[in-house]
Amino acid sequence: MTSNFRWYLLGLLALFGAYVALEYYRPKPVDWRPTLVNKDKIPYGTYVLYDQLPRLLGTDSVQTTRLPIYNQLTGVALEVTDALAEAQSRTITTEARPEPTADATTTTESDSTTSESDSSTSDSTSETDSGATATASTNTPATSEEGADADETTTPDSTAQTENSADEEEEDIPQHDLVASHLRHVRANYLFVNTEFAADKADAHALLRFIANGNDLFIVAENFGDSTSALLDTLGIRTRVVKLPTHAGPHGLPVPDSVTVRFTNPALAGPRYRLPGGDANVRFVVDSGRVGRALATDAQGRPVFVRLDYGRGHVYLCTVPIAFTNQFVLRPATSQFAATALSYLPARPTWWDEYQKQGRLGNQSLLRLVSSHEALNTAWYLLIIGGLLFVLVEARRRQRIIPTIKPLPNTTLLFTRTVASLYRQGSSHALIAEKKVGLFMDYLRTRFQEPSPDFGDEDFRERLSQKSGLTRPRVDELLRLVNFARTAPQMNDQQLLQLSRALTDFKREARR
Repeated sequence: MTSNFRWYLLGLLALFGAYVALEYYRPKPVDWRPTLVNKDKIPYGTYVLYDQLPRLLGTDSVQTTRLPIYNQLTGVALEVTDALAEAQSRTITTEARPEPTADATTTTESDSTTSESDSSTSDSTSETDSGATATASTNTPATSEEGADADETTTPDSTAQTENSADEEEEDIPQHDLVASHLRHVRANYLFVNTEFAADKADAHALLRFIANGNDLFIVAENFGDSTSALLDTLGIRTRVVKLPTHAGPHGLPVPDSVTVRFTNPALAGPRYRLPGGDANVRFVVDSGRVGRALATDAQGRPVFVRLDYGRGHVYLCTVPIAFTNQFVLRPATSQFAATALSYLPARPTWWDEYQKQGRLGNQSLLRLVSSHEALNTAWYLLIIGGLLFVLVEARRRQRIIPTIKPLPNTTLLFTRTVASLYRQGSSHALIAEKKVGLFMDYLRTRFQEPSPDFGDEDFRERLSQKSGLTRPRVDELLRLVNFARTAPQMNDQQLLQLSRALTDFKREARR
């Protein structure tokens, strides 16, 4: 039985090991999430582009930043902005005024521009073969839209006029004090490759200062949220979603047709790149009176990649981030789109933003919000300590030491002696003899199968002699003493002792 159990156990262990090995070596399903993270090698990651970025830009100085835009451009420490944000939240919570005053409005504006989401820095430099591919762009006017279905119109290109208007608009924009005093004086490219780009007022002011100082901003995003309105309004550009023709896809569901994209520069207009329509349905619209250059358009001439001049720098905006992912960078038919688009950037140090995709570098646990506030952190530790105390106290109460209960001793012999002494003290020898005779009758019934013996029967005496192995005279003497004890009204000590010895000797010799 033990051997069979071992074989069953070994079989179960072998099956479990085979299942674990199968699950471990089974091909993992493809992750189709559009993360655009520079470390992801999934189809919609940007590992390949980031790895080849030094070669495409002609510089070895490619730095990954995990800081908010404001902190990256101004050099203000995260502790400062976090402290300002916390102070502002406390002020809003504790101070309730019926009417906002001018001072309060100014304070609120100042604080709101410095309220940033948490982030931390992680500098990583990629070293690859350097080589620059720079292509001059032809001045192609971008489109302007007067209404929802308005026709596309062109705006004349005038670089001088754009720089003058940008300088005038820059003077009109309310700049944050820290932007002017802490803006880093560097020559760099700031590169964003996201599905959604976000920049509040403080970020927008810092970016505009950064661009006006002669730097370049390159943003690839499909969705420019409401937070970027300050930046887009200053640049004079908007986005709109176009309705694409559809065809029947799997299960008969409508699927947008693919989009053909090409560069407007005659030297680059040969290749045409086909992109999925569902991920390339956003177009740019330049406001009336603003100047923009369409660097890449779809088949209908609607721009998907534009260049805007602001001050001494340039802003590059693209609405097809899918073309910068691993799948389309490695695909021969679309591999050159990202490389050609990035070739417009000059060969200079470049910042690759990962903050808007991965957040700040550091504590990314689920309890980071709790640990960042003193009250929540204290409550968390109190909860843990209280739980431990409850477990310890409750377990001690439920698991008390069980006392050892000794088994009751066998006092049958002591009881018998006690009862016998009582009979002897009362001189009830006849009753003792009667008990002994009753036990002898029971012994005959259980030992020799004589349920109702007749002591005067010769046949019974002969059978008892043969069954017990004693001689006939011994049996006759024993039965005589037993009959005397049954019929005698009184017995003395000597008679009781003689009967007891006779019965004991009979039982001892009958066991042989």
